[in-house]
Amino acid sequence: MKKDLIHNFKEIVIETPVDKIIQQIKELISSGQLKPGDKLPSERMLSDLFNVGRSHVRDAIRKLEFYGILRTLPQSGTVVAGFGITALEGLITDVLQLEGNDFHALVETRVLLETNAARNAAMRRSDDDLVAISNALNDFEKAVQAEKDTVENDLLFHLKIAEASKNSVLKSLMLIVTPDILTYFKENNICGGNRPVSALDEHYKILEHIERMEPDKAADAMSTHLSDILNFSLTEQQQTNGSNGK
Repeated sequence: MKKDLIHNFKEIVIETPVDKIIQQIKELISSGQLKPGDKLPSERMLSDLFNVGRSHVRDAIRKLEFYGILRTLPQSGTVVAGFGITALEGLITDVLQLEGNDFHALVETRVLLETNAARNAAMRRSDDDLVAISNALNDFEKAVQAEKDTVENDLLFHLKIAEASKNSVLKSLMLIVTPDILTYFKENNICGGNRPVSALDEHYKILEHIERMEPDKAADAMSTHLSDILNFSLTEQQQTNGSNGK
């Protein structure tokens, strides 16, 4: 076999449902079938049309909203923003490239976002925020006790902390990177075993520091909570680079 031929083979990237939804919406806009101001079908209808779960539709819309490609208007639904085709192509390329090509970078970004979210939440949280975080934590605990999948409950807990940070951009960035990380963990059963139980204790420590308005301790508790995820992603990166001969 010719040595040069080896370099012509490329890794196969398997698209996720979110990738495919974004790609379809891109094609409809690029072809002019969806124009600026046009309203998209409801989330439920899109779920039926794409034949995927509503969570996949929701994640795709959130990402496209973050990049300004779609807008959700009060009492009007989700509409297409007024982008030129060239700008749109570039933006959607960025969205799709963010889909886990560098898993460690995604996790590292999540750690940076969430430690700062916890710190800011400890400084800025309201009583209503504490109730919202506590309710999310209670739902997480019920799922753990029932030995149910805890991925969605875990995400909600972290998003409530981001909301308490009073930084809408930080929350939006979390909505971009976190669902892909949690989906990867769910598909590979990374959070199985006793991990949800230990995560529950760590969640309570984070909430305790936020409630006591201890920003540094809240950030440290969040960093400790995410250390296993960060170490796992680093190991994955090293193994990938090793297998690619890097």
